[in-house]
Amino acid sequence: MNMLDPKILSRAQDWLTGDFDEETNRQVNDLIINNPQEIVDAFYQDLEFGTGGLRGIMGVGTNRMNKYTVGMATQGLANYLKKIFPGQKQIKVAIAYDCRNNSPYFAQITADVFSANGIFVYLFKALRPTPELSFAIRHLGCQSGIVITASHNPKEYNGYKAYWEDGSQLIPPHDKNVIAEVQKIKSPNEVKFDGNKDLIEMIGEDFDRVYLDRILQLSLSPEEIRKHSDLKIVYTSIHGTGGQLVPVCLEKFGFKNIHVVAEQNIPDGNFPTVKSPNPEEPAALDMAIKQAEKIGADLVMATDPDADRIGIAVRDLNKNFILLNGNQTAALLTYYLLTKWDEKKKLTGKEYIVKTIVTSEILKDIADRFKVECYDVLTGFKWIAEVIRLNEGKKIFIGGGEESYGYMTGDFVRDKDAISSCALVAETTAWAASKGKTLYELLLDIYVEFGLYKEKLISVVRKGQSGSKEIKKMMDDFRSTPPSQINESRVVTIKDYQLSVSKDMITGNTAPIGLSKSNVLQFFLEDGSKISVRPSGTEPKIKFYFSVKEDLPTKFDFEKVDTKLNDRIKGIIHDLKLEA
Repeated sequence: MNMLDPKILSRAQDWLTGDFDEETNRQVNDLIINNPQEIVDAFYQDLEFGTGGLRGIMGVGTNRMNKYTVGMATQGLANYLKKIFPGQKQIKVAIAYDCRNNSPYFAQITADVFSANGIFVYLFKALRPTPELSFAIRHLGCQSGIVITASHNPKEYNGYKAYWEDGSQLIPPHDKNVIAEVQKIKSPNEVKFDGNKDLIEMIGEDFDRVYLDRILQLSLSPEEIRKHSDLKIVYTSIHGTGGQLVPVCLEKFGFKNIHVVAEQNIPDGNFPTVKSPNPEEPAALDMAIKQAEKIGADLVMATDPDADRIGIAVRDLNKNFILLNGNQTAALLTYYLLTKWDEKKKLTGKEYIVKTIVTSEILKDIADRFKVECYDVLTGFKWIAEVIRLNEGKKIFIGGGEESYGYMTGDFVRDKDAISSCALVAETTAWAASKGKTLYELLLDIYVEFGLYKEKLISVVRKGQSGSKEIKKMMDDFRSTPPSQINESRVVTIKDYQLSVSKDMITGNTAPIGLSKSNVLQFFLEDGSKISVRPSGTEPKIKFYFSVKEDLPTKFDFEKVDTKLNDRIKGIIHDLKLEA
């Protein structure tokens, strides 16, 4: 115990003397005596809102997800809502939760604290997808909303995504202001935990129908679906919330041959059939692909625990299943949407799409081809939602996406939506089939027209307090001594989003970046490569994004050009000393 930092020890001891329950007292005392390193990680900081809100490992401590950190966050948000909406007759919030351990418990605590503060609560009576929560906020006229989820994080995690009245996750100044209100709360005594049942209304299946009917309005190819309604689809929710709505949504669109992976359709926060419930991880789709092979399916789709991300697998030219990455799925959806809008004479010059700065530039190329504006925003769908809000009534949002498997079509949801994305991926497949093509062949056609883009992501994990310091040093080193060339190609431009400056490394000229500040660096090389570096806002890791491009003369040249781009990425990774 004597080896502990006195400040951290004091923070832990506060949880022994304050108004905490006996079980919490016991756990904290046990950690102080037997696990000093765990005490450091649990108490060295407070959980903060990152790109995804509040997220952390469940357990006791100020840096953990538990009754008290959830309660304090909710009390702070309740105080802030009262300040911002003083004339509102009845402030309202919506609350949803996913399949994770303790999610219903944390959702009820959140509902109790809000209602105890005189705020009316719409609480989903069972687990529901994150995008439905975003939709509910706007549809029900709420001022805020919460979804209890840690998205695709490991089973030890849970989280608390906070939303504003437009259905978007919190952005400045609201995120920092809520944190400031939370930090004013020094004791659980200041949290109103005793809920008011009269101010809590349960919602469920009736609201699902409203949400699904709105998604159905996105359909652009009903005739093609009717012709290919027997398209054989395998779907897995990976034990999450998607199992409640994805199959129903696909049926509403007109698909009749849907096969659900039964073993993974059971909600379970321990995710017993996968190492990670993340559709970005190939292993997460293993069971679905095996089932697809067995029954001769055309398409495989998977959603993460809160059903805001989607991973897909398609058959290649040799009829073998391959996984598509997030950029490829975004390219397919964007190409499909813009082509259909163009065919239907819906493009008037006021339409736009949005992508994040680390997402493939092929989306901009496609938008340019259809003379549709393309916005670049920081990582996170809250920034896509901000563009929609700023353009409300002036321009028309078609769709948006990010490389991390999140997409959104239409503006009635203001966060990534895997429910609608599953339906539109299936619809795009049916549309391609009506032209005698598979989804993979459609992707190759896109590459022939716009160039073969190849992307890769490497995440360097550094856990705990020491890990945070190491990640900070890596970013500091890149800023203080940036590379002049990478993989024998000159660095021609460096964009520092923390300083909001873009610097031409040839001329030395600088230009402002018109986005909110963020701890991101981008290096643009003479050969067209793009390298982006950013610490994760929700996990203990630093991410390196690589993007390279070459012309693809014909689809039969794919393997040759793909190999060339793979070698280029390997060279970049080697130069940056990121090899294992």
